[in-house]
Amino acid sequence: MPLKNKEKEAADLKPQPEAPLRALYKKTFGREPDSFEPLKADGSARRLFRLKDCGRSVIGAYGPDKLENRAFLEFSRHFRAEKLPVPEIYAADQPQGVYLEEDLGSTTLFEYLGAERKGAEIPPQVMAAYKKVLEYLPRFQAQVGRGLDLKYCYPRAGFDRQSIMWDLNYFKYYFLKLAKIPFNEQKLEDDFVCFTEFLLEAPADKFLYRDFQSRNIMLRGGEPWFIDYQGGRRGAPHYDLASLLYDAKADLPPETRSELRKVYLEAAGLDQDTFMRHYHAFVYIRIMQAMGAYGLRGFYEGKTHFLNSVPYAVKNIEWLLRNAELEVKLPELMQCFKRIAASSYLRQFGRTKLGLTVRITSFSFKNGLPLDEKGHGGGFVFDCRALPNPGRYEQYAQLTGRDKPVTDFLQKEPEVAKFLENVFAITDMSVENYLSRNFTSLMVNFGCTGGRHRSVYCAEALAARVKQKYGARVELAHREFPGPAK
Repeated sequence: MPLKNKEKEAADLKPQPEAPLRALYKKTFGREPDSFEPLKADGSARRLFRLKDCGRSVIGAYGPDKLENRAFLEFSRHFRAEKLPVPEIYAADQPQGVYLEEDLGSTTLFEYLGAERKGAEIPPQVMAAYKKVLEYLPRFQAQVGRGLDLKYCYPRAGFDRQSIMWDLNYFKYYFLKLAKIPFNEQKLEDDFVCFTEFLLEAPADKFLYRDFQSRNIMLRGGEPWFIDYQGGRRGAPHYDLASLLYDAKADLPPETRSELRKVYLEAAGLDQDTFMRHYHAFVYIRIMQAMGAYGLRGFYEGKTHFLNSVPYAVKNIEWLLRNAELEVKLPELMQCFKRIAASSYLRQFGRTKLGLTVRITSFSFKNGLPLDEKGHGGGFVFDCRALPNPGRYEQYAQLTGRDKPVTDFLQKEPEVAKFLENVFAITDMSVENYLSRNFTSLMVNFGCTGGRHRSVYCAEALAARVKQKYGARVELAHREFPGPAK
């Protein structure tokens, strides 16, 4: 059968919700809608439409899974009664799988972030929106203790052992296997069991929203409104916070995540030390669940735009490997994460630019080499001790390589110019390679005897070059004396 005929046949077999939605609209509001506009599809099988007549706009939804529809409708009614900002449900025809809900507009938190953000940092107005969202989160999570009927949860009433194993295997079969990340099946299954036991140690007496991320939060009049909680169930509070702060394409900086986490803990009245014991484990499983979804939609179903989020997830895993040591030992799973973080292939999807940070440090050999605590071990150590030393002259002894008399001295020395020419040639190769492969961290260290003159001058020179030539982010530090680097 020709491809066009197959596509037509598939379209003919696809449920057509327009007629039942129009009928429900007329029954509810007493007239036909003047317009019926399909909205952009997400990763689910549900389909959304905007229906309008003069002065009225509502969202019509069709969902093929009637139990999932029921969960959304029942939760919405409960949340509305609790004065939480969720859409009003105007009408539902559950046998037909359609319902009408309040139109909250078209601006998600994710879209607002993208429109207002000009660089890596998060502007104050966006931070204010995130803080409002996180002040609401504990109120949603508290609904388990406020009469929320968990019998409507779908597919399970709790984020229990079965739910966790579903997510772990989702990640294994739809991401690891399809991305061709090698692993030992038995060892990975053993780690999954240990990981599940560790996650189940955390108190799980809250409402777990399940998909608490920036595309499921609408902004109307500057205030947040919440949608897509139909997968909610009883669970630990850590998961929802991880969902928002490690939302892949939102790409929140680590400092921002830390600040927002504190806002949430204060709003929820939770002890930081107790919460943090399990927090990063929930960050990992949330990322794994999301990567399983990217693999299913992107690798398996061929919807390649879902793979555009993969480089951001890789970046988050890379950060976790450097900064978040779990109390539970998971050697095979961690090996999988290291292979993901080392993969150039997984960093290349879409037009994603993760941004390279070049961390340049001057130091004294007498105090040892700098440690690469933030990166992945890639980079250089250059020994400046063969260069002419201004520190031997009394007039320069109390100055540094940032002071003009010292820079004038070193600029006149041909050995210094030749040394830097070679340094630039070598580091250019790595910077260009890392940028092309979407790697995020490169460390370059310059050492000399005292760490105050030659190494400082060379570090400053390379920092200026990298900024000017590549526009890369530079973190410049002079280890042996206080004060910010210029």
